[in-house]
Amino acid sequence: MTLIALLVTLLYVLLIGAFVFGFDKVEDFKLEDIPISTKFTIVIPFRNEGKNLPSLLKSIAELNYPATHFEVIFVDDDSTDDSVQIINSFVEKYEIDVTVLPNQRSTKSPKKDAITTAILKAKYQWIVTTDADCILPRYWMDTFDCFIQKQKTQFIAAPVMYATKDSFIKRFQILDFLSLQGATIGGFGINKPFLCNGANLGFTVEFFKTLNGYEGNTNIASGDDVFLLEKAVKQNPKLVHYLKSPNAAVATAVQTDLNSLLSQRLRWAAKTSSYGNLFGKLTGLIVVCMNALIICLLMFFIVGIIPIKTLVYVFLIKFGIDFLLLFKASRFFDQNQILLSYFLSALLYPFFNVFVAFSSVFTGYSWKGRAYQK
Repeated sequence: MTLIALLVTLLYVLLIGAFVFGFDKVEDFKLEDIPISTKFTIVIPFRNEGKNLPSLLKSIAELNYPATHFEVIFVDDDSTDDSVQIINSFVEKYEIDVTVLPNQRSTKSPKKDAITTAILKAKYQWIVTTDADCILPRYWMDTFDCFIQKQKTQFIAAPVMYATKDSFIKRFQILDFLSLQGATIGGFGINKPFLCNGANLGFTVEFFKTLNGYEGNTNIASGDDVFLLEKAVKQNPKLVHYLKSPNAAVATAVQTDLNSLLSQRLRWAAKTSSYGNLFGKLTGLIVVCMNALIICLLMFFIVGIIPIKTLVYVFLIKFGIDFLLLFKASRFFDQNQILLSYFLSALLYPFFNVFVAFSSVFTGYSWKGRAYQK
């Protein structure tokens, strides 16, 4: 048992340490005042987002980018609320090129179908996807445009953050999400990109077609982002970049209760078994094993098999290396104050992580009023 504990702990420290190193290897991108060049099609799938759309639409209206250089395509995935009416009211008030399309379903993945539906109607070569529960930063498009002019790229992953922190469960989510963002950036920094987020993702129509879109992954409901990233890296890693800039950071909504949080994380975890990226699979396995080790050591201490110092040492090692990555991520997103909830979150996280990991193997999940089975 001691040998296993040492091996798992060593692998975990090396993994998270690599992400810490990689995080700094990705250079911060500075927005420059240069002439605007790129035209964008912003793609936003939605289903029953009446509560969130007003904030998103307000942020679209406040974008600094000239309205002549972007269009917005909303794709309605069978909404039963007033989402479409809210968007139509917005169109009447602002001179922004906005289109609402019905989702053309052809696979088991509503979101992949929605994005594909929009791309077929897109006017411009650069597609940027986001979600209906997001808020876009004022210089979002400017930063993408500047990055595209400075880099030879056809696929851009960009930062996503949680903003609301008025309860512990929301702060817990923020810390969890910061760790994912830290791993995302760190993966790019060590030339092992394996994560990205569809709430802030850019790619060219040409590259999307070269990858044959979502072909090969349409049997899985989620994963419109990471599976496309896998294919992009395999096709041409030199064209795949991370846009590390706070000016490009999209804010998204946290889950308001534990059931919603678990459903969301189960949805995320459900696609991991289908990853083609060996490094991504290995990362998930090491993380789950480390959290399971903490739980096992706790149980062994309770029944008197191991001394408490073994549990404490392993926990402190994990606590320390996790803190380094979280510190870098929280500083980048200007959320240092969230670290005040780190200790309690670190105590609870092993149970949360292991529960989600094992549940995703045996159970389906519900999302947006739909049930998805394994």
